[in-house]
Amino acid sequence: MRTRYAQMMYEWETRLTTIDNNRVVRPLDWGLEWTANWPVRDGAPPGDTPREMAEYFARFNDHIIQHSDEFFAYTTPTDFRLERREVQVFSTREVPDPKLEEKVRGTHADFLRFTSPVATPFPENNLVNARWFPARGRRAVVLLPHWNADGLAYNSLCRVLNWLGIAVLRLSMPYHDIRRPAGVHRADYAVSANLGRTMDSVRQGVIDVRSCLDWLELQGYNRLGIVGTSLGSCYAFIATAHDPRIRIAAFNHASTYFADVVWHGQSTRHIREALENSIDAEGLRKAWRAVSPMVYFDKFSRWPRKSLVIYARYDLTFLPEFSERVVEEFASHHLDHRVVVLPCGHYSMGEFPYNYWDGWHLASFLRTAFETAS
Repeated sequence: MRTRYAQMMYEWETRLTTIDNNRVVRPLDWGLEWTANWPVRDGAPPGDTPREMAEYFARFNDHIIQHSDEFFAYTTPTDFRLERREVQVFSTREVPDPKLEEKVRGTHADFLRFTSPVATPFPENNLVNARWFPARGRRAVVLLPHWNADGLAYNSLCRVLNWLGIAVLRLSMPYHDIRRPAGVHRADYAVSANLGRTMDSVRQGVIDVRSCLDWLELQGYNRLGIVGTSLGSCYAFIATAHDPRIRIAAFNHASTYFADVVWHGQSTRHIREALENSIDAEGLRKAWRAVSPMVYFDKFSRWPRKSLVIYARYDLTFLPEFSERVVEEFASHHLDHRVVVLPCGHYSMGEFPYNYWDGWHLASFLRTAFETAS
């Protein structure tokens, strides 16, 4: 029976990951120009062959990890503002769902806007966007959706957290929804075969999170947490490892190294296709180590906090063996954490009934963690 159930889940997961037929195979680009303004730049590659570039990125990543507090440092924005705007879907599908478009037509909400401390060539991406779900009290979280989430994802969870007395800033991650550059219909620039741009996107996402915490403190919220799903979980972990203000953290899906997901995950097959003629899995892991949660457990352990790790037993995107290694790291570092394993896959976690199950665990953990945190 368990084998039949697993096969059913794998087939369902495969169907869900193939719904989108507008994924683009973009060629490998080392993206060296994206590193030019990083605060810990470490020389230049000796040449431009794939081997020389891979070795350079590996050394560069080691240097970043050693100086990551500087790499993820920033200057607090000075142009925070709330804007009342019409709610939009920002679908990533080739054919948007007309029911969703009609659902939000004419509705408005408050959005926090500010200039990202990380500048990119794309004006749309440089203006941070976070929908504001206020609540009375001093408890607040920054919520980061999954890769290619539309503008409505997780809004229901935000409202549930409001009912529990927790305010939420739902962040549009770099290159997502309203931050997508003109002519780009998916969040391809956040994760792609452009190695430097992908790393820069993670750096920007982490710094945007920390800037959101600055704004929350200005509003009087001083009991702060974070919730991240999939790619958002990666950003959330790295932000938590570098910011002592985050005392409560929920990681919805968890994996070891950034490259592990891209190389082995079902939803990133098109990126691997662009990479594998020039770099192997181990080389990619070294080239993206500095944006991988696995290397920051020592820094994550610097401050006391409560954590929740949720992963899916039949995940074909964040493979379960990678999530299990993350859990082992939490245990070996003697961190205050709770683990939940759901009997579904990566994409099916967003489908009924698993989305309700997942939401219940997230909300229950946050309620209890905020009540018991010092």
